[in-house]
Order: sequence, then structure tokens, then C-alpha cells
Amino acid sequence: MFEHLAGYGLGGSTVALFCRVGGGIFTKAADVGADLAGKVEAGLDEDSPDNPAVIADNVGDNVGDIAGMGSDLFGSFAESTCAALVVSGTSAELINGPEFLYPLVLSATGIIVCIITAFFATNVMKVEKEEDISHTLSWQLYISTALLLPTIFLVSYYFLPETLSFVTGEIPNVAVVVATKTGVMICAMLGLVAGMCIGYFTDVFTSNEYAPTQELARSCIQGAAINIIQGLALGYLSTIIPIICIAGIFF
Repeated sequence: MFEHLAGYGLGGSTVALFCRVGGGIFTKAADVGADLAGKVEAGLDEDSPDNPAVIADNVGDNVGDIAGMGSDLFGSFAESTCAALVVSGTSAELINGPEFLYPLVLSATGIIVCIITAFFATNVMKVEKEEDISHTLSWQLYISTALLLPTIFLVSYYFLPETLSFVTGEIPNVAVVVATKTGVMICAMLGLVAGMCIGYFTDVFTSNEYAPTQELARSCIQGAAINIIQGLALGYLSTIIPIICIAGIFF
């Protein structure tokens, strides 16, 4: 059974690789072609209806940003769920009851939270101008995190046994790791909070509302070389806080 689970996760990751890379290549090819033919040579506006290449550009955006991104999310979701099920399969306390499905139950409750969060985005928050889109997306991250924290607590408290033992290694070198449901709950909560922090700082380094992107835009005035160097440095700098968040969780 666990071999099939591992194969399912590997298959999801493989499909995500082809959709993400293939979709990204198609997107950039269509985008560059439409811009060169329409905006540079013909002097047309962005997504002008007079530019036939806009059709390919829009299709490429859908392939790269929707199909590719969705398959990437599915690959990550499938791999993490399968890994959690494989690990829980080494626990005698989990495989003898419904507690074995804890990762799936947690994901199922997360879907409900996502539906509630989407309701806030479409019915409570009003997107009247382009600047409101980024603001609404940021609040979706905060609302979903706030709703998932008590959800993780309730699911962990009522679904998991008090203590769990996990077997690592093979006979004769077998080691048993003992954990508690409180520890499992805290690990899930820390991962959720770290994901929120990474999402926030990703917005800081990519949105034009914050200083990093504004400084990068100003560097374009000084020339292409300065712009490339500044962008490369900014990309390296943006990885520091996510690494600190991930490393801090392990402590």
C-alpha cells in the first residue's frame, strides 16, 4: 500500500514538472512574440484587439499561470500528503484506527476553510481597482491562517491519541521515536505560520507597493546592467527571510 502511495506522489510531481516547465516556456514564447510584433514593431497597446498574437499570449498566460501553477500545487499537495501517510504508517497507534487518516482529515478541513476564505474575497472585500487585487490576496492569506490555527487544534486534540510511537530504520537497527499529539499539533501550526510569513515577505519583494520593487524600477533609469545586477541582488536577498523561517521551525 505504501509503495502505491509513494508512486502516486511521484507521479503527481512528474506531471507538475511537465505542466510547469512546458507551460512556462509556452507562456514566455507567446508573450515575447506578442510584445515584439505588436508593441515594438506596430506600436500597439498591451493586449490590443488589433494584435492577433494577443490570442496566443492569453492562452499562454492561462497555460502557465493556471494549468502550470495548479499542477505545481497539486504535486506539492500530493507529495506532502503521501509522505505524511507513509510516516504515520510506521506508528502502531495510528494504523490500528481511524487516526491514520489524520493528514487527510486535516487537508479536508483546510478545503472548508478555503471556501470560507474565498467567500470573504468575493462578497466582503470589494475589488474596485487594480490596486485592490494585491490587498485582497494578502488578506486571504491572513484570514485562512487565522481560521486554520483553531482548526488544527481541534482536529489534533480530538483525532490523535495522547502518545504516538514511530519506528525508524530496519531490523536489527530499529529506533523508536515517541511523540505526543501536542507536539504534532504544534508542528502543524508552526508550518502554517511560517507559510504565512513567507507569503507576506514574498509580497514585499514582488509588489510595487513596497520599497524593494520600487528601488528596482528606479535602477532601470541607470541602464540595463545596473537593473540586472540590482535584480539579481534583490532575488538573493529575498531568500534570507524564508530560510530563517524554515530553519527557525526546526528549533
